[in-house]
Amino acid sequence: MTTNFKASALTEETLRAQAPSIFATGPMSGLSAKNAFVPTAEIVNELRAEHWVPVAAEEQHIRTEARRGFQKHLLRFRRAEQMETLDEWNVELVLLNSHDAGCAYQLHAGIFRRICSNGLVLSQSSFEALRFRHTGLLGGEIVQASLRLVEAMPRIGEQIHRFQSRPLELTEALDFARHALLLRYESLAAAPVEPDTVLQAHRPEDEGPDLWRCLNRVQANLERGGVSDWHKDRRGKLRSVRALRGIGSKVALNKGLWSLAERLANGESLAAPAEVALSA
Repeated sequence: MTTNFKASALTEETLRAQAPSIFATGPMSGLSAKNAFVPTAEIVNELRAEHWVPVAAEEQHIRTEARRGFQKHLLRFRRAEQMETLDEWNVELVLLNSHDAGCAYQLHAGIFRRICSNGLVLSQSSFEALRFRHTGLLGGEIVQASLRLVEAMPRIGEQIHRFQSRPLELTEALDFARHALLLRYESLAAAPVEPDTVLQAHRPEDEGPDLWRCLNRVQANLERGGVSDWHKDRRGKLRSVRALRGIGSKVALNKGLWSLAERLANGESLAAPAEVALSA
C-alpha cells in the first residue's frame, strides 16, 4: 500500500474484502445479552473523523463455521497527516476486536517500518494497552481513548532513538535471539533453527550491530518465517520457521520482543537460557 513512499488509506471495499467481520451488524448468535454490541465499522468511521485512517486489516482464521463474520480482527490506523510521506518509521494505532466474545476491544501503540514493512506492536510496559469490555461500551469511549496514544508519540521516538544508539556485542545479540525463540517455542530444543539464524538480515538496511536493527531482523524472521539453517527432523524433512498466522500470537510476539529490547536498552543483561542445544 505504498507508492513512492506515500501511503494510501484502505477503502471500505478493501476492508470488506480483507476482513468482513469488521462489518458485522450484530453479535454472534448465542452470546449473552449483557455483551453490548458496538460495530467495529462504527469505530472505523469515528476514528476517521479524528484523522486516523485505516492502512491494514486482517481477520483470524476460523475452525467453526458459526464464527464466520464475527471472528477476531485487527486494523492498523495512521494519522492522516502522515500519509503524504512515510518516514523510516511511523507510529500507528492498532485496534483488535471480535463479535464472538473472543476478545475485548483493545487499542495498542504500533510502529510501521517502511524499509521492510514491519508492523511492530509496542510492549505494555512502556505504552499502555487500552482494553474495553463489551458490557455497556460506547463507541465514543474508544475514540476518545485513542487520543491518549497521540500524546505518547514523542516518547515512542525517544525509545527508538535509544535502541538505535545501543550497540550489541555478539553475545548480547545471541542472548536476545535465544529469548526471542522462547517467545514462540516451548524450548530451544523445540525451535526449528539456531539463534544465530534469526539474526540474519535479508536486506542491507537491516545490517548492523545496533539494538534497533537487531530487533527488526528477529521480528521479521520469527513472524514472517521462511528461514532455515538446513537442520532436518527425524523424518529427514527440512526444518524452518513457519509464518505466524494468529492475530493474538503476532501481537504477543511483538510485545515480547519490544520488552526484551527495552531491558537491554535499560542496561539489563539478558541471561542466556539454561537450555541452548537444538536437536538436529
